[in-house]
Amino acid sequence: MAGADGGFSEEQFREACAELRRPVLAVAGWELLVEAMGISIYRLQDQETGLYKYKGFGVLKDCPPDQLANVCMDLDYRKQWGVCVEELYEKECNGQTMVYLQVRCPFSKPNKDYVYIRERRELDVEGRKIHVVLAQSTSHPEFPERSGVIRVTQYKESLALTSDGGNGSKVFMYYFDNLGGEILTRLIDWAAKKGVPEFLKELVKACRNYPGRT
Repeated sequence: MAGADGGFSEEQFREACAELRRPVLAVAGWELLVEAMGISIYRLQDQETGLYKYKGFGVLKDCPPDQLANVCMDLDYRKQWGVCVEELYEKECNGQTMVYLQVRCPFSKPNKDYVYIRERRELDVEGRKIHVVLAQSTSHPEFPERSGVIRVTQYKESLALTSDGGNGSKVFMYYFDNLGGEILTRLIDWAAKKGVPEFLKELVKACRNYPGRT
């Protein structure tokens, strides 16, 4: 449920924190798909679309949570390390900051793009600091669909981070997107089994090489 101002509700941030502390998997029928970089990725088929939702849990070593959250929010830096990023920028629209992202797709498929809002908060949960980043698709006349590029009609992502007790991050992540139309099974398999591990590898490297790293 979104907040009254069109952003994110307090409940959404609290839900991400709760998943980080106590993963919800078995009851809902989530299945383990792949393990990479210390993260276990699970999937669950969405009944409405037939597509898969993904959750990830684990620990990313040598990636402090504040550093990792900074990397995720830094769009200029993302353009440097995101190998599939074609175009990325943010723009103020009616007092709200929106992000436009276009990415190159595998198998010579058309590029896909996203228009979304995002927000980062730091929460104190029982004396433990948790960084939460939420993102969700939106639409605005300032971002019309482009010829030859597939607009992602539904996109939602959650990320919750806290210290692992050392120099790493205990991580919860959630991801879902809907390209609309017919989607090849092989493309879904690639994204989940190959694309996610490769992204995590890039993310860890980006965190360790971040210019503002302390």
